[in-house]
Amino acid sequence: MTPQSDEDEIWRQIVASFHAPAEETSADQPWPDRENLTPRSGDQRDRDEDADPFPPPLADVRRPAADRGEDPQVDAAGDDDDDHYVPPPPPPLPKVDLGTKLAWLALFGGPTYLLLAALLRWPMHGWILFAAVAAFIGGFVALVVRLGDGPPKDSGWDDGAVV
Repeated sequence: MTPQSDEDEIWRQIVASFHAPAEETSADQPWPDRENLTPRSGDQRDRDEDADPFPPPLADVRRPAADRGEDPQVDAAGDDDDDHYVPPPPPPLPKVDLGTKLAWLALFGGPTYLLLAALLRWPMHGWILFAAVAAFIGGFVALVVRLGDGPPKDSGWDDGAVV
């Protein structure tokens, strides 16, 4: 018999037993008394059949300390401070060299100057237009060239899956 035919036979047995009744392993075990819930005696819910017989306990309801008649400073200095997650401080930003700063300035500075000149009706000579467009294109090219497509130099010996 091949492994495929063994798997097919096992699959047929699983499908055939799908509608079979389950084994009654827990039927002979009694229900523990501590699992039985009863409604509170002497309550309106005992007399009202439409109400939920098992309301949520009142201890779960959180009210402000002032409503409970307690001192709010005691509650604020209590357990609530311990329950909040305080994230660690973020790592410092990487240092940017002068070339990258100039490329970003040229990328945004050229179009910003053209926009301001158009809105404020400044005279735009041909060489100013050329300089603004050249700054935009030069900044973009400089950032793309500096981007690089290799792995980071501090990635260690394992480059992961390299295709």
